[in-house]
Formats: sequence, structure tokens, C-alpha cells
Amino acid sequence: MRNPTSSSSLSFAAAQQQRQPVAPAGLESTPLLSEFGREMQAGLARKPRRISPKYFYDAAGSQLFDRICELPEYYPTRTELRILGECAGEIAEQIGPGAEIVEFGAGSLTKVRLLLDALESPRRYLPIDISGEHLAAAAERLRADYPELVVQPIAADYTMPLVLPAPLPGAGKRVGFFPGSTIGNFEPDEALAFLQLAARMLRGGGLLIGVDLVKDPGRLHAAYNDAQGVTSAFNLNLLRRANTELDANFDLDGFAHAAFYNAPKQRIEMHLVSRRDQTVSLNGERFGFEEGETIHTEYSHKFTVDGLRALAVKAGFRPGAVWTDPERLFSVHWLGA
Repeated sequence: MRNPTSSSSLSFAAAQQQRQPVAPAGLESTPLLSEFGREMQAGLARKPRRISPKYFYDAAGSQLFDRICELPEYYPTRTELRILGECAGEIAEQIGPGAEIVEFGAGSLTKVRLLLDALESPRRYLPIDISGEHLAAAAERLRADYPELVVQPIAADYTMPLVLPAPLPGAGKRVGFFPGSTIGNFEPDEALAFLQLAARMLRGGGLLIGVDLVKDPGRLHAAYNDAQGVTSAFNLNLLRRANTELDANFDLDGFAHAAFYNAPKQRIEMHLVSRRDQTVSLNGERFGFEEGETIHTEYSHKFTVDGLRALAVKAGFRPGAVWTDPERLFSVHWLGA
């Protein structure tokens, strides 16, 4: 689980655009639909059906994901926090003084606090997140706790073209922060395109990236099928959001959460499964579902340390230090740009 133009951002935008589903003739999106609406309509029109996981993160979805991060089965968050806490001093040495931190898919701004506490005189923090309301509230809390830090939130989809503010006078390195193994939500070609974009955006600085590692399938299954059903609610919230924002009529009781580990492709796959034959309407269009038919909502690819380092080299980074927990469940990588 866990997003204006320049030449560096256009390459990734093009890669994303190539992957966008196209509605067949007669199902073209109306101009009144939001980006979410257009992608949802196109995703329902294609077979197999699919919608980007970035649309999980409205205010309610962001709050549900915060709850997922606290679940006993969901090891990635607490493991990454442990690594960041124990290795913060070494990480700070890599980053250097006066840094500007750009966080992609910032969420609740929890993990960055461990970096800020360890860094020498960080100048500015630029969190980017698609959920503007959630981001604004988190940024206000961070400003109160770090009054000397310039906090400049950017409500945007970091997978689309964007222009970052010019560095502040006298600032140190511009360093990207991409925790949570969000890189695993991308298809392999999308992950490479994002890293190529990041390498150009962060030239002269670097990227600190958290990456979930390949492990026992049973542990992965439990992490995405928690006993309290929070991950199920998070997945189904996508349909609730469509009902609220897009005049859809999904019956949330008519769909079930399903997540499983695809071992050959080293990834968790998350779906919404139709419990019965049914028809759903969205913006006046009708879409039939057979019992057992799914909407694919997320991939979460897992990596080996060597595999991530090889991908980073291909993207234009210089792999540096790697930090892991004793069980090697999770890894944090420093990539020089």
C-alpha cells in the first residue's frame, strides 16, 4: 500500500498516460466528470476492470490507512519506523545540513519527524499528497512542532507533472523521501519511470526510499487481510467514494475485499469481488458484473535488496547505504542522485 511541466516530469507522465484504460466507443467520459470519474468510468468499461490505488486516498481513505498502519498484522509501518529511528544518525550523515526534504505521498507526516529530529538545521519540507484536506491538517500540526522549519505542502498527484519551488537561498541538498514501500504499487515499468523522474528532480541530492522485502507468504497474507477488517473497509471505501462523488450506486454489501500473494510475480494483489450478478450505474452509464468478477484496486510488489539496487542504477541513481531490521522484513535505501 502505500501517487505545470518540466522535461523531467513529462517522461513519467507519458508512461502513466500510456497505461490509462480507454473507454470503448459509446462510453466516452463527459466533460463534467472529475479525473477520478473519468478513470473510474474507463476502468469499469475495460476487461479486466481496474482503478488506480491513488483514489483510495480521500479524507476517509487516508484515515482508514492510518488505522491500517497501527494494526498488529501490518508490520511494514512499525518496522520502517524502527529502522528510521535506530539509523537516523547515519541517515542524517548521508543527507547533510540545511537540507530540503521532498516527501512523495506524504500522508500523515509521521515518519518524516524521525528524520527532522536527526537532521542538522533542515531548511524546508515539501510534502506532496493527493488528499489535500488530510495533508493541510497534518502540515499545521507539523508547523506547530517545528516552528523553525518552512513547511510548504503541495496538494497534487506526484505521479503527474509538477514543478517544485526553487531551492531556498543557501539550502543544502534537495532530498526525496519515499517511505512505506509505495514504490511497490507501481507496475515495474512505472516504478522505473518514477525513479527516473525522481533522479532528475533531485539531481545533486538523493532519495531515501523504504522498500518491503520478499518474505513468507503467510505473513504477507495476514498483513493485507487483518482480523479487524480495516483493510477491507479501506478497499470498499473506494466504492463509497464513487457513490458520493460520481453519482454511482455501488451496493457495498454486494462486493467483498480480496487480497492474495502472487508468488511468481512477488506481489500482493488486491481486488473488490462481486458477490453476485449485478448492474452498477455511474454518471448514467450501466456496467454489468457477473458473480466473482473483480475490480483490481492495487498491486504491492515486494523486492530483494539487490533487485531494488539494480532498478535504482537503471534509473540513474547511485545506490548507497541500506538499512534493514534483524528479520529482514523491510529495507531503507539511500540513493545518491
